[in-house]
Amino acid sequence: MQATYTDYRDVDQAQLQKDIDAIKKTIGKTTEEDFQHLLKLERWGRIATLSGFTLLLLSIYLASSNPTFSVYLFWGIGIFGAFLMGVGNIARWSNVTHPILHGAYDKIPDIPKRYTKDGFASGNRRWIDWIDWIKPDAWAFEHNIMHHYHLGEADDPDNVEKNLVWLHEAKIPTWMKYTFVYIFATTWKFTYYAPNTLRILENKARQKRGEPDTLDYELSPFTKNGLELWKNYYLPYGLFQFVFLPLLAYPIAGMEGVLSMFIFLLIAEALGNLHAFLVIVPNHSAEDIYQFSTPHKTQGEYYLRQIMGSVNYNTGNDLIDFGHGFLNYQIEHHLFPNMPLSFYQKMQPIVKEVCKKHGLEYRQESVFKRVLMTVDLMVGKTKLLTIDGI
Repeated sequence: MQATYTDYRDVDQAQLQKDIDAIKKTIGKTTEEDFQHLLKLERWGRIATLSGFTLLLLSIYLASSNPTFSVYLFWGIGIFGAFLMGVGNIARWSNVTHPILHGAYDKIPDIPKRYTKDGFASGNRRWIDWIDWIKPDAWAFEHNIMHHYHLGEADDPDNVEKNLVWLHEAKIPTWMKYTFVYIFATTWKFTYYAPNTLRILENKARQKRGEPDTLDYELSPFTKNGLELWKNYYLPYGLFQFVFLPLLAYPIAGMEGVLSMFIFLLIAEALGNLHAFLVIVPNHSAEDIYQFSTPHKTQGEYYLRQIMGSVNYNTGNDLIDFGHGFLNYQIEHHLFPNMPLSFYQKMQPIVKEVCKKHGLEYRQESVFKRVLMTVDLMVGKTKLLTIDGI
């Protein structure tokens, strides 16, 4: 059953803007304490990655040095290690890269350049700060500009319903559509995000040249964009993650160890993709979320749309928020995208009260419930709510 449609045209957008802007003054300026909070989250992610990789090496070593070593322990230790590496992967993206590339810590005095928007993952720093399937500058444009400032509009590149019209219309059984979504969730950074961020960046260049946008991905390395995709997106991460890291197991167990490490890293990649899918995709995708047929016209309308088009998950302490990648504060983040993660914990109860004052629904539910609602949207069982110019 489709969610109830609420017309928000009567909301006093000017007053809403004043109330939202006032929150910034209530919270104050970013300080060294906020930066230390980021460093703590970064350490947690690194600990997860290093602990996970150590467990993978341990599992391979124990199996190679002891012929009677239990196969169940081998897989148990290995899969747990892969899980931790997946946690480290999403931590690098959501807890560190995400706020830094928004410029959340740029105004802190004497902050190292590598923690600023201009310095993080720039040039050779990419290999240290954020080596992933996605090129940092392409993701920053796709996410920070096109998604954040066109949320739910025609130009939003992350509109799940729009992107999956082909699946909705496919003449296949519904169970096959669900199966596709579940498989897609284990690969979506590779199969969707990398080529889509390149496509959006290419469209930016096309618009400057007065050329029409391209709607297609070019995956073949024998095309211009396909070569760019393989050279600067797929190969840097793919060679590091699935060639260099497996070879580190060679001194322990030879080629058998390399193969085992390769398999465990594939599992880590799938688990990391699932984790990312779980906390990222449901933020703006379900039958009670609004999309908009026209661009926003005022700052008050912009604020209103961020609330209507976003959902929070359960929040709590740093550990709970770390597991969600701090994406459980999606409403606050879309209202204030360039704020430190620590600010969202302080802002949330204030934003909730502002929504109550203006009669706005403040959506906050379990991430597991929201992901099930998102999957229903992805297969075409439900649809987003659409509203014309508010």
